[in-house]
Amino acid sequence: MKDFFKYMLATICGIVAMGIFAGIIFMISFASMIASGSATPEVKDNSVLVIKMSGTVNEQAEEGTPFDALLGAADMENLGLDNIVKAIELAKNNDHIKGIYLEGGTTSFDTPATAQQVRDALEDFKKSGKWIIAYSDNYLQANYYVATAADSIFLNKTGVIDFKGLGGKSYYLTGLFEKVGVRYQCTRVGKYKSAVESMTRKDMSENDREQRLTLYQGIWNHWLKEMAKSRKVTEAQLNQLADDSIMVFANVDDYKTAKLVDDTMYPEAIKALIKNKLGIGSDEDINQVSISEMLDQDDDKDEADAKVAVYYAYGEIVDQPLTGLSSDHAIVGNEIVEDLQKLADDENVKAVVLRVNSPGGSAIASEQIWHAVKLLKEKKPVVVSMGGYAASGGYMISAAANYIYAEPTTITGSIGIFGLLPNFNELVTDKLGVTWDGVQTNKHTDYDTNLMFGKNTDEELRFLQAYVDRGYDTFLSIVAEGRKMKKEEVHEIAQGRVWLATDALPIKLVDKLGSLNDAVKKAAELAKVEEYSTASYPQKASWFESLLNSATGSKDTYLDEQMRETLGELYEPIMDMRKDCKRNRLQARLPFATTIR
Repeated sequence: MKDFFKYMLATICGIVAMGIFAGIIFMISFASMIASGSATPEVKDNSVLVIKMSGTVNEQAEEGTPFDALLGAADMENLGLDNIVKAIELAKNNDHIKGIYLEGGTTSFDTPATAQQVRDALEDFKKSGKWIIAYSDNYLQANYYVATAADSIFLNKTGVIDFKGLGGKSYYLTGLFEKVGVRYQCTRVGKYKSAVESMTRKDMSENDREQRLTLYQGIWNHWLKEMAKSRKVTEAQLNQLADDSIMVFANVDDYKTAKLVDDTMYPEAIKALIKNKLGIGSDEDINQVSISEMLDQDDDKDEADAKVAVYYAYGEIVDQPLTGLSSDHAIVGNEIVEDLQKLADDENVKAVVLRVNSPGGSAIASEQIWHAVKLLKEKKPVVVSMGGYAASGGYMISAAANYIYAEPTTITGSIGIFGLLPNFNELVTDKLGVTWDGVQTNKHTDYDTNLMFGKNTDEELRFLQAYVDRGYDTFLSIVAEGRKMKKEEVHEIAQGRVWLATDALPIKLVDKLGSLNDAVKKAAELAKVEEYSTASYPQKASWFESLLNSATGSKDTYLDEQMRETLGELYEPIMDMRKDCKRNRLQARLPFATTIR
């Protein structure tokens, strides 16, 4: 017994000692981080901004843990369009930065316009007279488009360039559902509102084929024009290469012959080339600056009393957070309504720019946000800056603004409504033998259960169609009021059709093509303020809050990443089926995904 207490006491002492040791290590690390944060190191002279083209670029940098920066993960895993563009702008105006090195080419962009905005920032950087060099082992197509902003493009001796044009196939699950006894029921308004077709058809409708081809052809033409200008070739030559590249480029040097790259080389050669550009010796190190380090140089702390608020609204529009379904950012209706009310009451905020990057979602939440924007506009100017897409519900929340800017390759419109519900009667009753019985006080008391498990649902679907028709009529009224058009005019260009911003401009869905900065300037002009500062909303969590969240957060993000890797292209349709169970029945959502690689 004495030995037992002796060993137990030793164990307890060991645990306490380890706890004290861990606490000391944590406090040292904490103090080091505080110290490093209090004194921002200056960028050394003759430095290069390194932009690693990997990971995923979303509208804003996703919040990581405070340790990401220490571990070097901040640039790789939490890339945000806002941070990339800001870092490039800071580098342009920093005399110590001599050039930009684009490293790698496997970035995933959430929309074509996201890639375009990165490229636009690089083109603006070159106006300073500084150089840009791009090098990669392999270039995915969108990455190559961005890299063509560089003065010189280089490729690994064993590398490849994915150059094939835009488009692709969509999945249609009706045949699968027929085999298992599930039938999807849809109600919709708008012949182009094709979001339901993956569940109700076995092929693409002609209307959907028309709008998709027009959309992707418009984006591809825009890309061809910019790439051809940079590479000093014709658009026709590039387009032909996209048709022939799989067969033609058996040898890596063919890329050079086709003028897609300036040369092919191994990594050590590109380092020597950059050292030569910097005028340093072969035995000297290159002064490299990352995106996060460049952002630390933003010392513009002089804030005017008057503010132009930039509110980021990106992701699917939902009534409540879709917890446990994915790590994707979402626009939660009641949360953004509350935020906009606070901005309306903030006397220091003189104007608001609503940065919209959304495929839409819940029609109910979209209408509530639209109403909040309308109330906000009664107190101060509201300008919308459309990002990659502002479609369906994303367009609805934009419609009340004083002025709408869109990027040239923004996907917008899709003014339409649909409802989509699965019916399991054949599976549950005919195949599994489950039957239903009960009592009800009124004829349609049990309509919910009947829609999902009943054999004859025609009457319930008529009610749902009437609900959808009402939602579409409301949508038309919202757009007509906001864009100062007649409902009949809106209906002609609506019907669920998706438009490229360059095509949306002449039909009055947007006011002008321009960037987020253009929208901020317009907002200040409408508010009649000359001296102002900008502030981003919703405000991000503090360093300490991020630390607490990282310690107590769920594992959904990790599991989601593992599911993406395991399921591959099946991930999206499976997650969509899961989300359908929690989504609002009335949807104003983009018909198809726009992620490009």
